[in-house]
Amino acid sequence: MDTISAADFRAAAGADGWRAGANGAHITYTTRNFATGARLFSAIAALAETADHHPDVDVRYRQVSVHLFTHSANGLTRKDVALAQQIAAAARDLGVEVDVTTPQRLMLAIATEDPAAIMPFWKAATGYDAISDTELRDPSGRGPLIWMQKIDKPLRGRSHLDIVVPRDEAEARVAAVLAAGGTIADDSQAPRWWTLSDAHGHKIDITPSRS
Repeated sequence: MDTISAADFRAAAGADGWRAGANGAHITYTTRNFATGARLFSAIAALAETADHHPDVDVRYRQVSVHLFTHSANGLTRKDVALAQQIAAAARDLGVEVDVTTPQRLMLAIATEDPAAIMPFWKAATGYDAISDTELRDPSGRGPLIWMQKIDKPLRGRSHLDIVVPRDEAEARVAAVLAAGGTIADDSQAPRWWTLSDAHGHKIDITPSRS
């Protein structure tokens, strides 16, 4: 299925209140109570099953957040538009209003003069999916979008992230990063953690979970 742009999604009639970007489309509804939120979730679940297209839904005490993204197409599609329209109609039927103060969504920008040189490193380290030549997305939809921001002036990176992985996956994740062009910046604390560097000096710690 062909993807559509975020602008195309926002322009669709009947998808009022939805916000769209590179990471998909999302909306947050304010519910009067948990029971109303549960009814809205039930309606969304029924619509999703009928459409065979399933959004990520987060139900809180007085709030329901919905996120749409077509994983098979690696972007937004008309299926997302259609389901957004149906969800909006269901919310109206329940008297549920859009929360116009939807919390911000975090994106990490990694400044680099050559995105292609470090994309494999970041993809291997995070386990994210590439959705463009410069963007990585958490396949679960929970984590922030990571953007390789192309700049003209060379620099040495000072950013540093910790990636916590299951203990039995840590060494395999380190190996994947090295195979993707990363280097070990510091392994003096291994196997408690490894500090790895991409081609431009940005650092990531691969840390086994202590749980």
